[in-house]
Amino acid sequence: MNTSAPAQPIRILVVDDHPVVRAGLVTILGTQPDFVVVGEAEDADTAIGRLLTLRPDVLLLDLEMPGGDGADVLRRARENGSDVRALVFTAFDTDDRILAAVRAGAQGYLLKGAPREELFRAIRVVHAGGSLLEPVVASKLLRQVRHPVTPDVRVTPRELEVLRLVARGRQNKEIARDLAVTERTVKFHLSALMRKLEASNRVEAVAAAIRRGLIDLSS
Repeated sequence: MNTSAPAQPIRILVVDDHPVVRAGLVTILGTQPDFVVVGEAEDADTAIGRLLTLRPDVLLLDLEMPGGDGADVLRRARENGSDVRALVFTAFDTDDRILAAVRAGAQGYLLKGAPREELFRAIRVVHAGGSLLEPVVASKLLRQVRHPVTPDVRVTPRELEVLRLVARGRQNKEIARDLAVTERTVKFHLSALMRKLEASNRVEAVAAAIRRGLIDLSS
């Protein structure tokens, strides 16, 4: 995926309750010319306050913190009208934590220990409007999806192409370019897919598609 630097740097709010981890993240993010860390937070209340005040483009969010967890922060952010793009970056890989974060509105979920280049790419993908799940995270999420599999779900060949590109973290503009269609057409297909797969966002749509055997992240 091409991730050329945007005209304006990606403004990032780093939320982690460990000062050393926060400092390390700020340092490595500062090596990228298209990133700028606009603030830090160590607990849920501070995170919400700075999120609403600083209006970052991307929220880089751990799950465990005083005053609530990352999913709580995401829910409160949405309740306060924030449309920030959220990337969960955490050591927690339990199924219920992953599901809670995705349902609360996280666009990406990356486990700590990932190479820094993978973190950089994840931030750029999420900022560009894409979604991202590591294969190991996706497999855990699928075990917690409780919607029954609907055997008569039918997707068109073009919808399947769109699904595969969404699963690879592509944003609408890139999907439109790759398929030689308009962004409006891509949005139409995505809307149909959300309805058919009973998904509320792109990440849930990908998870539901994998569970139904429509796509395979390992391929």
